[in-house]
Amino acid sequence: MSPTGSSATRRMRPASVHWSLQVLAVFVAGRLVSTVLLLVAAARQGASPWSGPAPAYGTFINYWDSGWYERIFREGYPTELPQDALGEVSHNQWAFYPLFPGLVRLLHVVTGLGWGLLAPLVAVAAAAGASLVVYRLFRLRAEHRTALAGVAVVSFTPVSAILQVPYAESVHLLLLAGALYLVSTNRYYAAMPVVLLMCLARPAGVPFAIMVGALFLHALWARKKRMPSWWHRSVPEDARDPAGVPLVPLFLLGVVSSIGAVAWPLIAWVVTGQRDAYVATETAWRGEALAPFLPWFEAPASVLGPAAAALVVVALLVGAAVLFLAPAVHSLGPVQVYWCAGYLLYLAAFWDPQSSTWRILLPLFPLALALANAAGARAVWLLLPVSVVLQFLWVDWLWAWSPSGPDGDYPP
Repeated sequence: MSPTGSSATRRMRPASVHWSLQVLAVFVAGRLVSTVLLLVAAARQGASPWSGPAPAYGTFINYWDSGWYERIFREGYPTELPQDALGEVSHNQWAFYPLFPGLVRLLHVVTGLGWGLLAPLVAVAAAAGASLVVYRLFRLRAEHRTALAGVAVVSFTPVSAILQVPYAESVHLLLLAGALYLVSTNRYYAAMPVVLLMCLARPAGVPFAIMVGALFLHALWARKKRMPSWWHRSVPEDARDPAGVPLVPLFLLGVVSSIGAVAWPLIAWVVTGQRDAYVATETAWRGEALAPFLPWFEAPASVLGPAAAALVVVALLVGAAVLFLAPAVHSLGPVQVYWCAGYLLYLAAFWDPQSSTWRILLPLFPLALALANAAGARAVWLLLPVSVVLQFLWVDWLWAWSPSGPDGDYPP
């Protein structure tokens, strides 16, 4: 082959394509797949509380909590909590955080384009930005092909259709990935406003504060002890030694994260005059008072009995322990490991296990890189069709609505 031909061949290699274009190509492919699956499910949809049978795409993606976000977009939040016949707080907008509908409202004031167009556009744009930031975060711990495979896992995950519907997940994912990237590169002051915004998108302040607290203790310990080998594995050249992490900025980030964790409940209290306005609204969906950790035993016990439920809880604990002992998870580094551990602890304490749990696991996206590290980049691409099948099941069984039971279908 002539030198000219060799140069042309080199220019055509995938490595010559800028990383951002490769990431966006993976993201677009994921969104096209999700669009097809949503269209197929919409064609199969019967009459529902939101529409007649076989709704259009724009109507179908506005099901479930999308309607609550639209209500916030149009009406804001009530100054007085609604109550049922027994005097208990009933469903209302305070369960949903304001950043996503607020962004859509701001764009509507500027453009006049309305919720139906702007809400999904904001969701998709935020998800595209998130995919770029996720890649940059992953590149701190892996080479290009593995990081790109990790992005593919996120883009094609069984719940990835949520990234293009009018939910807050896309905006939250963008801000969460950005905050984790800034903390991973020791830019703690820059992370503070990002964390505050993130805490107005989804209730992530508590697990983020847990992560920062763990990092603070880690840094203290690192000043006296030799670091474990997994800290040094795949650390980028410009990463700082944890023994040299400045403790004051890290401590202040923990304070900011804690403030962000309580900001929305405090705002709800101030606006409504009811101290437990946020918690009372959240528990209105549960139909019972908040009881940390207990639902993870009570939910399986109601179906399987107490003995089997105890085995389920033990299995979950053992599974979590095995997960965090895996070398592929260790390779994520302390920031991503502590985030995942803190988020799982938060879910164990405050989340009521239900059909929405699969969607709520999306912030564990760093585990996508662990999967890519464990399986290898090529194997991940071969596994994506399985994820697409699971995504169809999630869309068709959970996003689509059917009158299954006296209270309707299970939420996605």
